[in-house]
Amino acid sequence: MARTLQQPSHRRRNKLPAVLAAGTTAAALAATGLTLFAGGADAAVGNLVGNGGFEAGNLSGWSCAGTAAVASAPVHTGSYALTATPSAAATAECTQTVSVLPNSSYTLSSWVQGPYVYLGARGTGGTDPSTWSSQSAWNQLSTTFTTGANTTSVTLYVHGWYGQSAYSADDVQLIGPGGTASPSPSQTSASPSPSQTSASPSPSRTSASPSPSQTSTSPSPSATVTTQPPTGNLPKHVLTGYWQNFDNGAPVQRLRDVQANYDIIAVSFADATTTQGAISFTLDPALASKLGGYTDADFKADIAAKHAAGKRVVLSVGGQNGAISVGNATAATNFANTAYALIQQYGFDGIDIDLENGVDPTYMSQSLHTLQSKVGPNFILTMAPETIGMYSTAGAYFQLALNTKDILTVVNTQFYNSGGMNGCDGKVYTQGTIDFITAQVCTHIQGGLRPDQVGIGVPASSQAAGGGYVNSTVVNNALDCLATGNHCGSFVPPAKWPTIRGAMTWSTNWDQKNGNDFSTNVGNFAHAMP
Repeated sequence: MARTLQQPSHRRRNKLPAVLAAGTTAAALAATGLTLFAGGADAAVGNLVGNGGFEAGNLSGWSCAGTAAVASAPVHTGSYALTATPSAAATAECTQTVSVLPNSSYTLSSWVQGPYVYLGARGTGGTDPSTWSSQSAWNQLSTTFTTGANTTSVTLYVHGWYGQSAYSADDVQLIGPGGTASPSPSQTSASPSPSQTSASPSPSRTSASPSPSQTSTSPSPSATVTTQPPTGNLPKHVLTGYWQNFDNGAPVQRLRDVQANYDIIAVSFADATTTQGAISFTLDPALASKLGGYTDADFKADIAAKHAAGKRVVLSVGGQNGAISVGNATAATNFANTAYALIQQYGFDGIDIDLENGVDPTYMSQSLHTLQSKVGPNFILTMAPETIGMYSTAGAYFQLALNTKDILTVVNTQFYNSGGMNGCDGKVYTQGTIDFITAQVCTHIQGGLRPDQVGIGVPASSQAAGGGYVNSTVVNNALDCLATGNHCGSFVPPAKWPTIRGAMTWSTNWDQKNGNDFSTNVGNFAHAMP
């Protein structure tokens, strides 16, 4: 986010590196077919998976792409388990299609081990579930879904990740009513189907593979889709706005004057100190003077008034000029301690991470978890990465989001100042369009975030950013498209995500300058969403 008038919130990238412009990572993510689910299951009846423990001593019932076989070690139970090795161009996915009943609840689970092991189901007729972990020891993945009114079969899958080492799976179960675990003869082949072959990324996409260091920073299963973070007593769909603690030509505001439709207000920004990782906050004297006097006491009272109105106020860390670095254990401790001190001093509800000059997903995640444990269950954690930061799960910012998924409230990616980028379908979309927004959100959800942890970030006016402004109607259409499949552009998401979190804007000040168009129109629309 920018402190200066009419400047982009980060270094503007009109042209991506060639490897990204070719659609490397987004297309690779699309090939995995990952989507998420936030629902629940009812009574279980029986396991519908055939050869789920691989005790047949072969891959009977499964269709596998790439190098996959049964092995006598390692196993979770019994004599055999699946072992599969991804390549630079394929995830070594194994699938099985099973018969199910419409309008019924199911629980899918499997014991797995290895880096980036994914488990999920496709074709459920609703929001397809997915979960994942990265552990060297056996651990159980589990997720749930409810079938649609016309759904009679679903395809289960387990796979690894591009360029990573072998993974193992055992004791795969789909618990629920009806159906049969016997696949059709066409499903018993271990060779990939044509559709699976075409979905595999080309060798040129090897850059999508996370590095070993990135693999080590992936979250434990406790941070998978099955874990719901605290809600912070927020509405189902929220509006987030950044309040400027400086004067850059937009109208200046006291915090009490922030438009009432904003559910989360991010105070911009905390400052770095001479102590590594530590942050501080001071009301800008020039702003206070322009407001005719605005003291710490006034500011604290305004935060309390927003609380009384049911709003949440977080302290944003970073921005375009932010130089805060949390790259080791000492810095992580300093960040958590100083952030907590500011939360206590002013009454902030949490922290917003808007670091635009690099982020360490390991130590920042460690620090944020420490901070959350100090604050308690209503801690609010928001993020506002640049679009390029959420382009790939291999990226540090995406890794940070995944590492903190168990305490993460929402990621509102800045869908502006980025030029054209590939969506989750591998096609290039131009910023400032509904397709750009919805195709990027798709990438984030397919990459591992729950829909209720993903929001749309846009500038409040054409003056607020260097490019990518869209009017409130486009934002509302994007939300509707993502939630219901209606009012989409040429890109139609592969699933409906009715729990999509909402929208964010830079800033409440520029919104005021633009006649409160964003807070009024997008706010009213988001709050009316079911």
